[in-house]
Amino acid sequence: MDIEKVRSRFVKHFDGKTGNVYFAPGRINLIGEHTDYNGGFVFPGAVNCGIMAEARVNGTKTVMAYSIDLKDRVEWRTDDPDGPKATWARYIYGVMREFIDLGVEVGGFNIAFMGDVPLGAGMSSSAALEVCIGVALNDLFADNKITTWQIARAGQATEHKYVGVNCGIMDQFASAFGKTGKLMRLDCNSSEFEYYPFEPNGYKLVLINSCVKHELVGSPYNDRRRSCENVVKAVAGLHPGQPIKTLRDCSWDNLAEVKPLCSADDIQRATYVLGEKDRVLAVCDALVKGDYEEVGKQMYLTHKGLSKDYEVSCEELDFLNDVALECGVSGSRIMGGGFGGCTINLVKDVVYDTFVKTAVEKFAAKYKKVPVVIPVIIGDGGRRIF
Repeated sequence: MDIEKVRSRFVKHFDGKTGNVYFAPGRINLIGEHTDYNGGFVFPGAVNCGIMAEARVNGTKTVMAYSIDLKDRVEWRTDDPDGPKATWARYIYGVMREFIDLGVEVGGFNIAFMGDVPLGAGMSSSAALEVCIGVALNDLFADNKITTWQIARAGQATEHKYVGVNCGIMDQFASAFGKTGKLMRLDCNSSEFEYYPFEPNGYKLVLINSCVKHELVGSPYNDRRRSCENVVKAVAGLHPGQPIKTLRDCSWDNLAEVKPLCSADDIQRATYVLGEKDRVLAVCDALVKGDYEEVGKQMYLTHKGLSKDYEVSCEELDFLNDVALECGVSGSRIMGGGFGGCTINLVKDVVYDTFVKTAVEKFAAKYKKVPVVIPVIIGDGGRRIF
């Protein structure tokens, strides 16, 4: 990220004075998909690209914001109950309102920001912006007394209340809590989390973005969530009085006993979720042992489950997964909700160049579209730079 570019635009578009510089990252998720609404685990890490902002208190009641990437400037008063109409500005406005609701006396400030999170890759540039703003407001107006969890939840609340996206907490959590050389297992039931070592010497992480997003008839996410809820309801019906609220609370024996009571589709979806719960725990053990081949094996199993049982893959993603296997890539799977987007790949250094070249060439030949290669380095969470 070009700090000097951020600073030059900040100085140019405001009063010629400099401010403080802040950064918050995007994220990847190594394993644990469609588990958040099932009370399971996710396994994200912050990356080394994100949102950088320069900000300074301006002594008024007006926020003056400039998007460097969009070349757009918006202003609003801190007591404005409606806020700006520009979508990008509503992320800033929303975090500001959440800080005010926390009791922080937010005054006017100038801010300019830019990002280098690849768009359309599912790396959560919006969460990076929210956390970056939260870190800045905490520093400028709250004497850094707002906790990291409060910053993450302010970002999530911004999505819900000011942008209209009913997201989980994983993206903001990863952007706020990330550490270099660490991935995090987040319990979506309790919000408890634990750091795990991720120092894959001899391996690289790389995303291959298919640049595909299929528009699907109906509501596939809602359908799958409903399937999971149907199985939970059936299990709970057989075990009255037991705290069975999500598939997290169900066992393989539970799944077997409700098989006659549920549709084949419902059982198939739940089979994936229970398997994913086991795979995340297997990856935890493997990372502690430094066994990255086992990590990769579990990634392939997740892709198979997402493709065959949960049915959220697509031809292009399955093709990229097949190419990875053919090239000797240690692990590969869909990253994100599915139906398009990226695969995340754990690749030995010795096959990295061959894999990337082969994946790009074969995909372009078959689909007449060049996929985007995005190398991943695990980095630190939101922070003030200077």
